[in-house]
Amino acid sequence: MKTILAAGALLAISSPAYAGAYGNVENNALWTGGEYDAAVTEVHAGYEFDNGIYVQAGPAFVSVDGEDLETEYSGKVGVVADVSDNVEVYGEVAFITEDQSFDTSELNVGTKLGLTYRF
Repeated sequence: MKTILAAGALLAISSPAYAGAYGNVENNALWTGGEYDAAVTEVHAGYEFDNGIYVQAGPAFVSVDGEDLETEYSGKVGVVADVSDNVEVYGEVAFITEDQSFDTSELNVGTKLGLTYRF
């Protein structure tokens, strides 16, 4: 369970830079009190549509300090939209499996919502 809690804490936003197919490799590490605890490395294939919606998924390699490396599945669905010339909003729903199960009672889900203002 510690593995999944750490992995769930590492869900992060990663939006593609252009419309079309893309590959995305992302590592998110968790450090507590200056000590390494865990990392999740996602290797995703994805697609961004012209309207700013994107989807991506693939294997996630979960490494918790002192435990064996585990392979799970993860994915993200998100949107990036311009509100004005200077303001952009984004949102994302991300998931990572536990024991490679897509059972909704065990699926770890995270969300992100944000606003970017450009000067």
